[in-house]
Amino acid sequence: MKFGMILIIIVLVAAFIGTLVLLGKPDENYKNSTKQNTVRLTAIYVVVILAAIGGLAWYITMN
Repeated sequence: MKFGMILIIIVLVAAFIGTLVLLGKPDENYKNSTKQNTVRLTAIYVVVILAAIGGLAWYITMN
């Protein structure tokens, strides 16, 4: 069970870091036009991570 939990966390962190790395590309016009999309994407990540942790905690307490 702990292996699965660790694997989920690693995948979420890797996806988040990958997204941040891609945002660092030097195309200024693209970067300026997508600032709101970046904020939205970050908010989606936060919600999904919190929901995943909450769901995992619920699953663990139910078993």
